[in-house]
Amino acid sequence: MSLYQDFADRTAKLIADGVLRPGDKLLSVRQACKTHGVSPVTVTQAYHLLESRGLIDARPKSGYFVRARLGRKMPEPGMTHPVGGSTALEVSDFIFQILDSVRDPAIVPLGSSFPDPKLYPLDKLGRFLAGAARRLDPLSTVTDLPPGNEELRRQLALRYLAHGASVSPQEIVITSGAMEGLNLCLQALTQPGDLIAIESPTFYAGLQASERLGLKVIEIPSHPREGVSIGALADALRHHPVKACLFMLNFANPTGSRVSDENKRALVALLQEHQVPLIEDDVYAELYFGREAPMCSKAMDRDGLVLHVSSFSKCLAPGYRVGWVAAGRYAKEVQRQKYATSLATAVPLQMALADYLKQGGFDNQLRQLRRQLAMQEAQLVASIEEHFPAGTRLARPDGGYFLWLELSKQVDTLRLHAEALASGISIAPGPIFSAKREFSNYVRLNFGHPATPRQRDALITLGRLIRPQL
Repeated sequence: MSLYQDFADRTAKLIADGVLRPGDKLLSVRQACKTHGVSPVTVTQAYHLLESRGLIDARPKSGYFVRARLGRKMPEPGMTHPVGGSTALEVSDFIFQILDSVRDPAIVPLGSSFPDPKLYPLDKLGRFLAGAARRLDPLSTVTDLPPGNEELRRQLALRYLAHGASVSPQEIVITSGAMEGLNLCLQALTQPGDLIAIESPTFYAGLQASERLGLKVIEIPSHPREGVSIGALADALRHHPVKACLFMLNFANPTGSRVSDENKRALVALLQEHQVPLIEDDVYAELYFGREAPMCSKAMDRDGLVLHVSSFSKCLAPGYRVGWVAAGRYAKEVQRQKYATSLATAVPLQMALADYLKQGGFDNQLRQLRRQLAMQEAQLVASIEEHFPAGTRLARPDGGYFLWLELSKQVDTLRLHAEALASGISIAPGPIFSAKREFSNYVRLNFGHPATPRQRDALITLGRLIRPQL
């Protein structure tokens, strides 16, 4: 074994034993050389190895910090097995009942769908917005009608190019958030009574949109780490008249799963074979914790079948409600649907975001956000492993800001939700992520908010509330 591997293994053991905890700073290269009597090359190689294992993070001008998952290494949940075939939807009232409970700022927001707004450069964006308002040309209220502000669409096309996808600004339609983008895509592709494929579990907003449009869904099994099953989807396409697929391929909500680049290629090829379009909800793609961004499905699309939906809400500007669809061959129909529903997205917001992207600070802001979220993930995992009962299973994502937990089968997370809410804590119970209200012993927790004593106390309380149901 080389010196750097030995040094890395000894450091990894300190992390596993809890001597070094999430957020702790490692010795600088110079300090480590002096303390351990090794060369700078040895320390640097060891730290790079630990970083590749996902145990530490490098922070520019600050050093290396622990992001290990500690404790007893909870096993992950397995592949899902949704019940039955296609189904009509009746989920909105049930979902709204659950979600209405998380608006109170006094509640610990473990069940929230949003990260902490303080993680974003809202003051800087405010200055860009003020500048856009001052120089707003009244004519832009006409010229920036769908598909949207030309400069913003050009900047988005450049970002696609950086991720290996050749996307024309002409196929990009600016929307009022990703949620509107999903709705426009479904309206462009389907009629009431049509069948679409979704993953199981899935983000409840897709269920709500499908119900509103009178669609039926077929749930495709998925794995909490590897994402939607390509084999199960192939079987569904052979036996059912699927009109479109609605999937999250990068850091899916609620599981945090990421479909590998190899499986994305297989998915796009399968859909091309059947000429079935893919609506990809990709709002978390920029929130990856590794060295490289996940590959973009648009880079693999040679037939214009991918409608790629994203927004700035999760990565830059929560509350601005500016999103987009790179709609491929369906761009004109999506644009017509935008005209027919909300007409346009606020022009000053589009201008401000275009200016922000053009000035070049976005990638630096993203790096800071990823580091913070990775540290918060490690801290939340450590608290769960310390305070939740044996038998808990945990999916560990390498991006986004959600954890998907499988509790013991006796646990009813709807009951847990009610009891937690009475204690000032929100959680997202598993049944809201299923067309048939499955996953009754699952829960989604949010690590998009910094760890605080209040959050730690909430996790202790949750662990205590779970135990009587066992």
